[in-house]
Amino acid sequence: MHAAPPAGFWIRALAAVIDFVVFLVVQATYTTAAALVFGAGPDPSMAVTSTVGFFTLVFAALYTSVLHATAGQTIGKLLTGVRVVALDGEPPLGGAAFLRWLGYFVSCATFGLGFVMAGLRTDKRALHDLIAGTRVERVARRAAERPVEPAPPPPTVATGLPIE
Repeated sequence: MHAAPPAGFWIRALAAVIDFVVFLVVQATYTTAAALVFGAGPDPSMAVTSTVGFFTLVFAALYTSVLHATAGQTIGKLLTGVRVVALDGEPPLGGAAFLRWLGYFVSCATFGLGFVMAGLRTDKRALHDLIAGTRVERVARRAAERPVEPAPPPPTVATGLPIE
């Protein structure tokens, strides 16, 4: 069995944007919950802002690591048709998935060049993939199964068609 084709930079970027939308929704939910619980006004305190930021970061770590380790896909990757796999083609183990998430920060710390590597390398692996021993591949689309049409009835004398 050969490996699926690697996912390039732009499809991976689209998946990341979708996942960031998920993070923003979660952060907005946390902010609303904090405002209800602590009665924060339109300008929340630094403690509320820090707490919301911390819990959003924890959510992002769990969301990314757990989904990559179990299914190989976050919501963004599922919608774009790509998945994260270890070099053996299986979903990464939990530790590798978490290391990959930590690697995002290393990819950012290089002024984003760690992400750009996915567009420059022939294997399409970014810096965080190299750190964690993973790759992102396109998910093979299953061919749509066509319904089997029933065979037409055999010609009969009543239809006026010749019988052979």
